[in-house]
Amino acid sequence: MNRIDRLMAIITTLQSKKYCTVTQLAAYFAVSERTIFRDLKAIGEIGVPIHFEPEKGYAVAGGYFLPPVSLTIEEANALSLAEPLVLRFADKSVLQHYSTALGKIKMVLGRSQREHMEQSMEQAAHFVPDHYAHLMPNTDYLTPLQNAIADKRVVQLEYLNAQNEVSTREVEPIGLTFYSLNWHLVAWCHLRQDYRDFRTSRIQHLRVTLQPFLKKDHISLQEYLEKMQQQIIQNPDHPLT
Repeated sequence: MNRIDRLMAIITTLQSKKYCTVTQLAAYFAVSERTIFRDLKAIGEIGVPIHFEPEKGYAVAGGYFLPPVSLTIEEANALSLAEPLVLRFADKSVLQHYSTALGKIKMVLGRSQREHMEQSMEQAAHFVPDHYAHLMPNTDYLTPLQNAIADKRVVQLEYLNAQNEVSTREVEPIGLTFYSLNWHLVAWCHLRQDYRDFRTSRIQHLRVTLQPFLKKDHISLQEYLEKMQQQIIQNPDHPLT
């Protein structure tokens, strides 16, 4: 990677995270910490507002965004490969935003890059066997659930369980995960006073409230999944949902 590309990549990395240390940046870009210090100085000199917080690291000031940049052929190919996965495994709320985001990306591509990307998309596989079609997400819930997770808001939902019984729950969502051809919401359930795994395809109705989380010490989604994995290893008959 040449220096110009690395400078742009450093800005993008800082924009995507709250803070990054020099050590983290040096390891990520496989250069010395002295090189990163020089790069950060150069980035500041061209007008990018970078600030430093002790014990946290460097960050780009809020509200600053890079102007649109062109993608490489390889980056466009990566998006092309992901498109059929989004079409098949995202729900309706995500599809709408993916479509508009993809349109904006195409606008900043050069003509040859855009044609190459569109050709790759036409050649991508979209086939799903009919006996799996009913398992594909068909809700409008992923986007509001993502917002609720980020904003730490309580969610009210009507849920149809495996016994075809509908119950009303208030939950505190900590994450979304995909397995067994289903999106799953992992959340702290006020009714059960424990974490529960809800298939989004079984949610009958959902409302994101303005109420903040009541529980202050939630585990992370990764911790929950690791705990479930250990239970499955210890008990292979343990149900996933």
